[in-house]
Amino acid sequence: MKITPNNQALFTDLVNKSTLKQQVYQVTLKSFNNLKKVIEQYVSNYREFVKSDKKNPDILFESNDNGQFEIELKFGSDILIFIMHSNVFEFPRDHEVMKTSYVKKDPSRSYHGIINIYNFLADSFKYNRVNDIGYLIGRVFINKDGSFFIEGKRELSYLYNYYGSKKFDTDAMNELVEAAIRYTLNFDLLTPHYDLVKEVSVVEMKNAVDTISLKTGKRLGFRFQSDNQKI
Repeated sequence: MKITPNNQALFTDLVNKSTLKQQVYQVTLKSFNNLKKVIEQYVSNYREFVKSDKKNPDILFESNDNGQFEIELKFGSDILIFIMHSNVFEFPRDHEVMKTSYVKKDPSRSYHGIINIYNFLADSFKYNRVNDIGYLIGRVFINKDGSFFIEGKRELSYLYNYYGSKKFDTDAMNELVEAAIRYTLNFDLLTPHYDLVKEVSVVEMKNAVDTISLKTGKRLGFRFQSDNQKI
């Protein structure tokens, strides 16, 4: 069967879109691999810090590479989990990024990979408390050019108008990891309201020693958006 003009246009669009998404994926994956190295360097630097002075306490500070798309950083009583999504996304038409001159000049720049950053309590994993709550504290958007911006809580937030002027290079990665650690240190575990925990079932109490099913989270009893810390 002869290829029609419609077929030609369709196949061309297919190739172009697939090529773009593959390019974004490869750039994001390369960035994520470099981010892993930065995180591991933080662990190495902390070990040197501990060795430099015997007065420095050897607090838990370690990383675990959990495969191609995940790495975790444990420090003190917290865990930061960095996860790269395997898919490529486009910003919605009403997103602020779509209004920037950077994207308007080249709409393909609106396609991006995502690296999500979650904060959990270390004890949630140590004691297998599967009902405990973790929080998305930031996410990194990276496009085909390696340009990026970050949406997140306080220290992790970048303004949209920087999109296109910054590359997700080693300096940016160091800033990101430091900001994530600093935010986590300042994001303390709060006691839930009494009324939220005053009742407990027999089953929950029987399992209360190591696997208590009462939820624990830094802002338990509140929606995370309502913790008075602006994005």
